[in-house]
Amino acid sequence: MGLFFDNLTVGSFVTFILFIALWVIINEATRRSKTVSIGVFCILPVVLAGLVYMGVLGSPTGRTWFGWVKVVSALIGVYGFMLIRYTDLGEKKFAAYFPVTILSLNIAEAVYREFEVFLHYKEMVVDASGVVMIGGYWNVLNAIAGILTIVTLTGFIGIKVSKDKYKDMVWPDMTWMYIFGYTLWNFAYVYNCISTRSMYAGVGILLAAIIAEYVFKQGVWLQHRAQILSIYAMFSLTIDYQASPLFQVVPVYKESMWTTISIISFAFNVGVFAFMIYTIIKDKKNPLKEELYTNTSYYQKTIQANNLVTVSPIKKVSKRA
Repeated sequence: MGLFFDNLTVGSFVTFILFIALWVIINEATRRSKTVSIGVFCILPVVLAGLVYMGVLGSPTGRTWFGWVKVVSALIGVYGFMLIRYTDLGEKKFAAYFPVTILSLNIAEAVYREFEVFLHYKEMVVDASGVVMIGGYWNVLNAIAGILTIVTLTGFIGIKVSKDKYKDMVWPDMTWMYIFGYTLWNFAYVYNCISTRSMYAGVGILLAAIIAEYVFKQGVWLQHRAQILSIYAMFSLTIDYQASPLFQVVPVYKESMWTTISIISFAFNVGVFAFMIYTIIKDKKNPLKEELYTNTSYYQKTIQANNLVTVSPIKKVSKRA
């Protein structure tokens, strides 16, 4: 981690661990309780917006359009997922189109921002929100990677609500390949375009979502991601946390680092895309109408973790030779 970031001390590292733990705990509390979810995602945003409007709270993040758009888009995603989880909407076939649409729009916002940075920041400057900005071909590489993370959203028609007391929104076809492809792309995006906050807005909340997926509930990564992003976005918009000396871990601001991260993101997502094409051809499946990865262990474990029933796409073969 020291390769990409500066100012990493014992104090800042401990703070970073606590930072991740906070989002994991809040996410888990909201996942397990509809009442807590309503409080955190419906009531709290109104209270915080009022305090920001009155000037009681506020941070440099609110000085650019992207900070506000990110809060709104993340919350819209959470609201849609809550309707799918807690109302009869989750039983409607058309409801499956909402998660893929809101995620695609969320990614598209970031892709647009990559191109914007590439075109408008030819020299290193500090923008209105206090973020160090410089554009380069790394933005274009990662923008293409972002487009691939939209193209490789498969099997959304199979989105279901878990059959347990938590009623999680499950996307079985979103396996580890997509999750890690998205995570690499989003980290590269934050490092490229929100560089000064990339340790926290990137590494921190991305790791929190992965921990939630692998430790608490598998197959619910998009729900984890949306909730954690919403909580962090509200926090970032209202609290200038990087004014504290404990939140001073920043990128090294070297062209080689931006390039390296973007190449890794691009290469991995090209691999995810290639595997998708291979699976489509091999199994003769339509990714817009069918789930592609039903024969993978990740898919099957997701089904089991959420008490869902699936029919194997592979016909049973007689044991007799």
